[in-house]
Amino acid sequence: MLIDCARVAPEAVTADVAIVGSGAAGQAAARRLLARGCSVVLIESGGIDHDEAAADLNRGDIAGQPYHPLEHSRLRFFGGTTAIWGGRCAQLDAIDYQRREWVPHSGWPFGPAEIQSYLVEARALLGVRDVDNARVPRPPLLQRLSNEELDVRWWSFDPAFDRFTIDRAGDLQSDPRCTLLVHATVREVMLAGDASSVERLEVRTAAGRSIDIRARHYLLAAGGIENPRILLASNSVTANGIGNAYDLVGRYFLEHPHARGGRVIGHADWNWLSAFAKRRINGIEVAPALTPSESLQKREGLLNSSIAVAVRQPESGSHSMAKRAYLHVKHRTAPNRRGRSLWRTTKRLVRNYTGLAGPLHPWLMKRLSNLDLALVVRAEQAPNPDSRVKLNGDKDATGMPRVTLDWRLSAIDVDSVAGLVSALGRESRRLGLGTVEPASWLAASEKRWASDELISAHPIGGFHHMGTTRMAADPRRGVTDGWGRVHGIPNLHIAGSSLFPTGGWANPTLAILALALRTADRIADDLRMPRMRGVGAMGAEGSVG
Repeated sequence: MLIDCARVAPEAVTADVAIVGSGAAGQAAARRLLARGCSVVLIESGGIDHDEAAADLNRGDIAGQPYHPLEHSRLRFFGGTTAIWGGRCAQLDAIDYQRREWVPHSGWPFGPAEIQSYLVEARALLGVRDVDNARVPRPPLLQRLSNEELDVRWWSFDPAFDRFTIDRAGDLQSDPRCTLLVHATVREVMLAGDASSVERLEVRTAAGRSIDIRARHYLLAAGGIENPRILLASNSVTANGIGNAYDLVGRYFLEHPHARGGRVIGHADWNWLSAFAKRRINGIEVAPALTPSESLQKREGLLNSSIAVAVRQPESGSHSMAKRAYLHVKHRTAPNRRGRSLWRTTKRLVRNYTGLAGPLHPWLMKRLSNLDLALVVRAEQAPNPDSRVKLNGDKDATGMPRVTLDWRLSAIDVDSVAGLVSALGRESRRLGLGTVEPASWLAASEKRWASDELISAHPIGGFHHMGTTRMAADPRRGVTDGWGRVHGIPNLHIAGSSLFPTGGWANPTLAILALALRTADRIADDLRMPRMRGVGAMGAEGSVG
């Protein structure tokens, strides 16, 4: 059942599990819980499509490193930001889960084996099979690289642009045990008086009406900015917010910062471009990236960043008219149904053309124009407790405190890219493929990150908001345990990339889905146990009143 609370709002809803956020994590968890026989209320602050009033609830301040405007860096409607994602999927490497001595605050509370089966399920949900690095046929250039220096990794691409929009949620709308609320904003997670468990959610509509949400378990799946925002604003019982006994909520904000790593100079343009061109392997669209080998990371103390080679305007250049038109469609068009349709059409045209032309088009453009064979960096950021999301003095239309994002990068972030570029330079010289000229910012004494609007459609970062409710076995090191359960609150869990202690080089969507499925299974198992003190039982289908 779908209820638009902007039109008619129930006074109360009960269910076994209340999920906040209808993006990939929230939907994956909802479907798993429904399959396990639980009733679910799925709560979305926006509507079924983009509208400016809901988008304004995302607005906040930027401090520290420059960042995308917060109202543009995520979407507040059913399906969330996945409504406009590019479908890029990759899996974290084994080293990403480890505690690395040269990376302070690193280490997940479990290893990759713990979620491997869930990663397989996540790939199935996205329609992308695993790319076996050992078996995938590599282009000749990539075959010749030393695995002591560089590893070849592969992105695969979800073929669907709209996998999590309302049009694909008919199963959720028709399930009698599922209630979907849109235009319903969680104002506060209300604890019991002794702070031992969550008692209810206080939800507000745009018109100011309140909805009382009661469940046995609660799951925050609202993203790496909204999850900590909700916890910090839930301060009626605990003054510093929920899960914040050690001032960790909102800290360790991570992104995958983008940059220009330099360029390749020489006469091997075709070799490089054919190696990094997208291709289809067993019916799956894939694209390669290079990361520092595990041995190189350990030898030089590097993070696990990635690099690709592509034709780009030089640092002193400007976008072509065609590129400006594409970026205008992508960034300036409202992300409503019509705007997303226009973006998808443009994206398909670009994909079809590049699929037909392969490396020929960029090779010709490089020869005929003053373009660079550029190094496109998508980097890992080291955990930094001073990089954080915090509340500021403003409030949005629902009375929810707005946030300030104080994004801070560290010297190791810059040094790791410099080390990766140096390794590529050594390999390029060894193989006779030209000279790698590092970008000047990598050698600057101030160790300051430099974004470049000419290097990527998202020149600052990938809109990957991670780390702000990080997992750790010890509550002094993390907000949640390894299951995503908030320390000290047995019926409150978190899903999404805000759980990640570190981000690696890979896009987070696969891990987000895997963790959401794993946590949903844990919640379903808990619901089979005797009722927790102070947490009421719900009917098999929940209730709306």
